[in-house]
Amino acid sequence: MHKISTRILFVFMIVFFGQHKVYADGLTIDKVYNPYVQQLEKEFEYRTLYEQDSDDAKDGIIRHKVAYGQALSDRLFAEVYLIGVDGPNQNLKLEAYEVELKWQLTEQGEYNNDWGLLFELENEKNDNIWEVSTTLIAVHEWSRWIATGNLSVIYEWGNDIKNEWETALSGQFLYRYSERLEPGIEIYQSEASQGIGPVVNGLWRLDRGRKLNWTAGIILGTNNDTADVNWKFNLEYEFQ
Repeated sequence: MHKISTRILFVFMIVFFGQHKVYADGLTIDKVYNPYVQQLEKEFEYRTLYEQDSDDAKDGIIRHKVAYGQALSDRLFAEVYLIGVDGPNQNLKLEAYEVELKWQLTEQGEYNNDWGLLFELENEKNDNIWEVSTTLIAVHEWSRWIATGNLSVIYEWGNDIKNEWETALSGQFLYRYSERLEPGIEIYQSEASQGIGPVVNGLWRLDRGRKLNWTAGIILGTNNDTADVNWKFNLEYEFQ
């Protein structure tokens, strides 16, 4: 009974926040985080998002994130990002910096849900805008299904914006067909980016403990501020 109620809670969280205004000003179509940390692990990460839209101002925009991260302990993982944007009318330029700290709260499989916290600090290079956020991460598995939810509380401040608190939600449902192939669906909800669409995850194990994790997906915008089609691709190279 408890496992059934937990599944209902995950579905309720996605549906409830999908129908209510949990808003953040920035783009949130990006990555759904899991809470897991592997001791001694290091990684290089690359993420890209390509936007297609009937509005020329959004069409053809490509967002890039490049990062290096490493485990600080068996529960803490830190990562530093460089964020850039390019498009039809501009060359690639650095727009922001970001640092993250992930804290794994529970051992995998210790409870019905696996829990973690993510702390982020971002600075927009040209506009002197700062953003700090705390994200609650939850994962629940049953049979071959994996449900992951990220609920964020965000504070944004700067010279040219209104200082304010915001919230955002992202969720992911995957079917574990195999370690190398996990199809599913992702949903994103915030003021400036709302979307839903299919994704595929995969894990390739290399020699000497090295791994490639990848996610590819098509997120369809569901409000006027979000590009009609968002092509996302995330790649992580993990090593020790």
